[in-house]
Amino acid sequence: MQKIRNIAIIAHVDHGKTTLVDKMLMAGKLFRDNQTTGELILDNNDLERERGITILSKNVSINYNGYKINIIDTPGHADFGGEVERVLNMADGCLLLVDAFEGPMPQTRFVLQKAIQMGLKPVVVINKVDKPNCRPDEVQEMVFDLMFNLDATEDQLDFPTIYGSAKNGWMSTDWKKPTDNINAVLDAIIEYIPEPETIEGDAQMLITSLDFSSYVGRIAIGRVHRGELREGMEIALCKKDGSVSRQRIKELHVFEGMGRKKVSSVKSGDICALIGIEGFEIGDTVADAANPEPLPRIAIDEPTMSMTFTINDSPFFGRDGKYVTSRHIADRLTKELDRNLALRVTKADNEDTWTVFGRGVLHLSVLIETMRREGFELQVGQPQVIIKEIDGVKCEPVEWLTVNVPEEYSSKIIDMVTRRKGEMVTMTTQNDRIHLEFVIPSRGIIGLRNNVLTASAGEAIMAHRFHEYQPWKGDIERRTNGSLIAMEAGTAYAYAIDKLQDRGKFFIFPQEEVYAGQVVGENAKDNDIVVNVTKSKKLTNMRASGADDKARIIPPVVFSLEEALEYIKEDEYVEVTPHHLRLRKIILDELERKRANKN
Repeated sequence: MQKIRNIAIIAHVDHGKTTLVDKMLMAGKLFRDNQTTGELILDNNDLERERGITILSKNVSINYNGYKINIIDTPGHADFGGEVERVLNMADGCLLLVDAFEGPMPQTRFVLQKAIQMGLKPVVVINKVDKPNCRPDEVQEMVFDLMFNLDATEDQLDFPTIYGSAKNGWMSTDWKKPTDNINAVLDAIIEYIPEPETIEGDAQMLITSLDFSSYVGRIAIGRVHRGELREGMEIALCKKDGSVSRQRIKELHVFEGMGRKKVSSVKSGDICALIGIEGFEIGDTVADAANPEPLPRIAIDEPTMSMTFTINDSPFFGRDGKYVTSRHIADRLTKELDRNLALRVTKADNEDTWTVFGRGVLHLSVLIETMRREGFELQVGQPQVIIKEIDGVKCEPVEWLTVNVPEEYSSKIIDMVTRRKGEMVTMTTQNDRIHLEFVIPSRGIIGLRNNVLTASAGEAIMAHRFHEYQPWKGDIERRTNGSLIAMEAGTAYAYAIDKLQDRGKFFIFPQEEVYAGQVVGENAKDNDIVVNVTKSKKLTNMRASGADDKARIIPPVVFSLEEALEYIKEDEYVEVTPHHLRLRKIILDELERKRANKN
């Protein structure tokens, strides 16, 4: 029997989790070639590298002193909660990674809570102790308090702590005594994390993740719970509705390093991938054909937000995307459902419109950004929260919001959050910064980040996670300024923009193409106005082209995808194409818009 340890890594965004895993892979002598490049091995998706966050959980394994350590990398963002729960199902213990200065952050708490409820044994790693203002001993106390608050057992609270710097490649049991390798972590994993118990009997495996290959189709991944799976054996697939279908395993793979290796059999306790199984969902059980017993299914948190996706029907459709028809978008959303657990898609009454449900603006915007890079054109409506009726009371999702700001900005932030129906729960001072915690409706968070960053001169650190459903809190004032709307199609001229600058802020550059009904700026007042940005200077023999004052134009506001989604109003769409993001009114024609507003 091979000696195995299954471990999940938990950390807040940017605490150095992916860097640590990379160093562990190097310690397992898997990468002699690209140690010199300094690129992250795990976050290999472009979006993950740009944003510096882990979106998809990945499986890797290393061999150390005759032990096989399966490392499961978990996303740190609460929006990807659907990934987290099924990932923890495969582990026997967890590595909690904490920044030596910041301490445990709200999203660490989200994943840690799930891990402690499942009874996983933690090993704590306090990273970045090479920072000048770090406080490892205080942080260790904070971790203990956090676990105590999350109802950890005596055994879980008796956790080992390792200190070090993943970036500089050392770990040690005492932070004042640096070493030259990270073996301290690997030794602690082998010593403290229990090995998976080998359960004899009929084979059972819960499918907790999946992969896709265009060559063999969908691949089921999970941890063998009981018995042994062999290549070519006949199995029963137990589904959600209770039905059982008989199938055969064509190939079995185990994880080795970053890749997979084909094997003939896998015993209970190890993580493997099955090829040749069809029609499965995450949460189904692969069981013995003669005696099919399903394992309990994983409960996945429900989505809290929805958005309308529709085909691009603006006057500029098809200019720079490859996939523009409703069939393309429908196929792409169906394909996404295969991998993305927390996503739901329903067809709206209209032929070319879908309602997509997800865990938050970040979760949905990552999907939109991925589609846009693949060459899709689509339009997206304003994010809406999902409202439920619980015991006859209208309820909405409420989130736990934490904001960390310098002292001089705290009053502005508190005012801003309470106006959006947020209630302050705690306020603590850390050095010269103030740490605020609120309970706020999800609706109040949409569009809040921009305002908080503006009010705190970019200093605030803001994070939020889903808390629960609570009774409806009443109306929340959203963006109060109206829009500046282009009157007709054409090229925007600097001359026209210059004359309109006292009306408000612009979102377009001179010489950009616009169409009638496109939102080209924000009005300084609260009503929408239609402006003509395509008006050029009329030249006569009395008016030369350069005689007047030069046009002095304030640089336009350029939105990222998330900012655009949080900015738009109910009657607006974001038009997303591979090279452009445009804001527009749903009804482009001005007269029709007025009629609709009257009705």
